Amino acid sequence: MAKTKKSTNKSNVLDWIVLGMQDKKAEDITILDVRHLKGPVVDYFVLCTANSDNQADAIYTSIEEKVFNECHEHPVRVDGLQTKEWIVLDYIDIMVHVMRRDKRAFYAIEELWGDATFLPVS
Repeated sequence: MAKTKKSTNKSNVLDWIVLGMQDKKAEDITILDVRHLKGPVVDYFVLCTANSDNQADAIYTSIEEKVFNECHEHPVRVDGLQTKEWIVLDYIDIMVHVMRRDKRAFYAIEELWGDATFLPVS
């Protein structure tokens, strides 16, 4: 079955993703708007830093619960749950990265997408 775009308001999903991160004390929360760039197959990247495996798992769980409870959306794919060093939640138009500090520094996603528009996180 092919992925289909849902009609959920992306801004609302972004808000609940960020709240899920904030509830579990995620650090360095960053939203990259890449809609104007050629290449990415998503509209937004949302990144945060976790300081431990347990915190990464808690952040992931919080995001998934909040987005489902408020927007009735499940990620279409989740990767990284076994190692918890870099958990990725794919919401089709929004790609969420919950990264351990060392992985975030090493992969430097913000630098790879330096032409993206950085959206404020409140």
